[in-house]
Amino acid sequence: MSKGTPSMGKRQKNTHIVCRRCGRKSFHARHKVCASCGFGNSKRIRKYSWVTKKPKIPTH
Repeated sequence: MSKGTPSMGKRQKNTHIVCRRCGRKSFHARHKVCASCGFGNSKRIRKYSWVTKKPKIPTH
């Protein structure tokens, strides 16, 4: 068994499907949890401050 190009041809299944809550293709079909909004894991929407870009504040 080689680990290069022939192995890549076996990747045909979708790991992530469309999420019911956020509509993004981030819902893990096997784990039943959305990587984007956290649906299936918590009632609250998954959000972190490090995801959003901070506004550029002039320093001079």
